[in-house]
Amino acid sequence: MKTFSTKKTDFTRDWIVVDAKDMPLGRVASQIAARLRGKHKPIYTPGLDCGDFVVVINADKIVLTGQKHTDKIYNWYTGYAGGIKGISYGQLLETTPDKMLWLAVKRMLPRNKLRKRYLGKLKVYAGTEHPHIAQQPKAVNLIK
Repeated sequence: MKTFSTKKTDFTRDWIVVDAKDMPLGRVASQIAARLRGKHKPIYTPGLDCGDFVVVINADKIVLTGQKHTDKIYNWYTGYAGGIKGISYGQLLETTPDKMLWLAVKRMLPRNKLRKRYLGKLKVYAGTEHPHIAQQPKAVNLIK
Protein backbone atom coordinates (compact mmCIF):
# COMPACT_ATOMS: atom_id res chain seq x y z
CA MET A 1 0.00 0.00 0.00
CA LYS A 2 1.35 3.40 -0.96
CA THR A 3 1.20 6.51 1.19
CA PHE A 4 -1.28 9.10 -0.06
CA SER A 5 0.25 12.50 -0.77
CA THR A 6 -2.03 15.48 -1.39
CA LYS A 7 -1.46 17.48 -4.56
CA LYS A 8 -2.89 20.82 -5.67
CA THR A 9 -5.29 19.05 -8.02
CA ASP A 10 -6.81 16.91 -5.22
CA PHE A 11 -8.84 19.68 -3.56
CA THR A 12 -10.93 22.75 -4.33
CA ARG A 13 -10.99 26.02 -2.46
CA ASP A 14 -14.43 27.16 -1.37
CA TRP A 15 -15.55 30.68 -0.49
CA ILE A 16 -17.26 30.99 2.89
CA VAL A 17 -18.86 33.92 4.72
CA VAL A 18 -18.55 34.21 8.50
CA ASP A 19 -20.79 36.58 10.45
CA ALA A 20 -18.78 37.76 13.47
CA LYS A 21 -21.69 39.58 15.13
CA ASP A 22 -21.79 39.06 18.94
CA MET A 23 -18.96 36.50 18.90
CA PRO A 24 -15.79 36.63 21.05
CA LEU A 25 -12.64 37.74 19.21
CA GLY A 26 -10.41 34.80 20.10
CA ARG A 27 -13.00 32.16 19.35
CA VAL A 28 -13.75 33.58 15.91
CA ALA A 29 -10.07 34.09 15.09
CA SER A 30 -9.06 30.54 15.99
CA GLN A 31 -11.82 28.98 13.89
CA ILE A 32 -11.03 31.26 10.94
CA ALA A 33 -7.33 30.35 11.18
CA ALA A 34 -8.22 26.65 11.04
CA ARG A 35 -10.43 27.23 7.97
CA LEU A 36 -7.66 29.20 6.21
CA ARG A 37 -5.20 26.36 6.77
CA GLY A 38 -7.68 23.67 5.68
CA LYS A 39 -7.64 21.73 8.94
CA HIS A 40 -11.35 21.00 8.59
CA LYS A 41 -10.73 18.91 5.44
CA PRO A 42 -9.79 15.23 5.50
CA ILE A 43 -6.96 15.84 3.00
CA TYR A 44 -5.18 18.41 5.21
CA THR A 45 -1.42 18.56 4.65
CA PRO A 46 0.67 20.88 6.86
CA GLY A 47 3.12 21.88 4.12
CA LEU A 48 0.47 22.66 1.52
CA ASP A 49 -2.05 25.50 1.34
CA CYS A 50 -5.36 23.63 1.02
CA GLY A 51 -7.63 26.02 2.94
CA ASP A 52 -10.67 28.02 1.90
CA PHE A 53 -11.21 31.70 1.18
CA VAL A 54 -12.87 33.34 4.20
CA VAL A 55 -14.97 36.53 4.06
CA VAL A 56 -15.76 37.97 7.50
CA ILE A 57 -18.59 40.48 7.88
CA ASN A 58 -19.72 42.53 10.90
CA ALA A 59 -16.22 42.78 12.35
CA ASP A 60 -17.29 46.00 14.08
CA LYS A 61 -19.84 44.07 16.18
CA ILE A 62 -17.31 41.60 17.62
CA VAL A 63 -17.26 41.14 21.40
CA LEU A 64 -14.33 41.50 23.78
CA THR A 65 -14.89 39.67 27.07
CA GLY A 66 -13.78 40.91 30.48
CA GLN A 67 -11.77 44.13 30.72
CA LYS A 68 -9.96 43.71 27.39
CA HIS A 69 -11.32 47.03 26.10
CA THR A 70 -8.93 48.89 28.39
CA ASP A 71 -6.42 46.36 29.74
CA LYS A 72 -5.29 44.54 26.59
CA ILE A 73 -2.79 46.54 24.53
CA TYR A 74 -1.66 45.88 20.96
CA ASN A 75 2.06 46.82 20.85
CA TRP A 76 4.39 47.29 17.91
CA TYR A 77 7.93 48.54 17.43
CA THR A 78 8.77 51.31 14.97
CA GLY A 79 12.42 50.40 14.55
CA TYR A 80 13.77 53.47 16.34
CA ALA A 81 15.26 53.64 19.82
CA GLY A 82 12.44 53.95 22.34
CA GLY A 83 9.96 53.47 19.50
CA ILE A 84 7.54 51.03 21.10
CA LYS A 85 3.94 52.10 20.51
CA GLY A 86 0.65 50.70 21.68
CA ILE A 87 -3.09 51.06 21.40
CA SER A 88 -5.82 49.49 23.53
CA TYR A 89 -8.15 46.97 21.95
CA GLY A 90 -11.12 49.23 22.74
CA GLN A 91 -9.63 52.03 20.65
CA LEU A 92 -8.68 49.57 17.92
CA LEU A 93 -12.27 48.25 17.86
CA GLU A 94 -13.63 51.79 17.43
CA THR A 95 -11.18 52.93 14.75
CA THR A 96 -10.31 49.85 12.67
CA PRO A 97 -12.22 46.71 13.75
CA ASP A 98 -11.23 44.86 10.58
CA LYS A 99 -7.54 45.29 11.45
CA MET A 100 -8.14 43.97 14.97
CA LEU A 101 -9.60 40.69 13.70
CA TRP A 102 -6.97 40.44 10.95
CA LEU A 103 -4.17 40.79 13.53
CA ALA A 104 -5.75 38.17 15.80
CA VAL A 105 -5.97 35.67 12.93
CA LYS A 106 -2.43 36.53 11.78
CA ARG A 107 -1.01 35.73 15.21
CA MET A 108 -2.81 32.36 15.28
CA LEU A 109 -1.28 31.20 12.01
CA PRO A 110 2.12 29.48 11.86
CA ARG A 111 5.11 31.73 11.32
CA ASN A 112 6.39 30.32 8.04
CA LYS A 113 6.26 31.03 4.31
CA LEU A 114 2.62 29.93 4.03
CA ARG A 115 1.31 32.61 6.42
CA LYS A 116 1.32 35.27 3.68
CA ARG A 117 -0.75 32.98 1.44
CA TYR A 118 -3.20 32.23 4.23
CA LEU A 119 -3.70 35.92 4.98
CA GLY A 120 -4.23 36.65 1.30
CA LYS A 121 -7.32 34.44 1.43
CA LEU A 122 -8.79 36.36 4.39
CA LYS A 123 -11.16 39.26 3.64
CA VAL A 124 -12.46 41.23 6.65
CA TYR A 125 -15.18 43.89 6.46
CA ALA A 126 -16.64 46.06 9.22
CA GLY A 127 -20.20 46.17 7.82
CA THR A 128 -22.57 43.64 6.35
CA GLU A 129 -21.70 44.36 2.71
CA HIS A 130 -18.81 42.74 0.83
CA PRO A 131 -17.73 42.80 -2.84
CA HIS A 132 -17.34 39.00 -3.20
CA ILE A 133 -20.89 38.16 -4.29
CA ALA A 134 -19.66 36.85 -7.67
CA GLN A 135 -17.77 34.02 -5.95
CA GLN A 136 -21.06 32.78 -4.42
CA PRO A 137 -19.74 32.29 -0.87
CA LYS A 138 -21.56 29.89 1.45
CA ALA A 139 -22.61 31.06 4.91
CA VAL A 140 -20.93 29.14 7.73
CA ASN A 141 -22.00 29.26 11.39
CA LEU A 142 -19.05 29.07 13.75
CA ILE A 143 -19.27 27.77 17.32
CA LYS A 144 -19.96 30.55 19.83
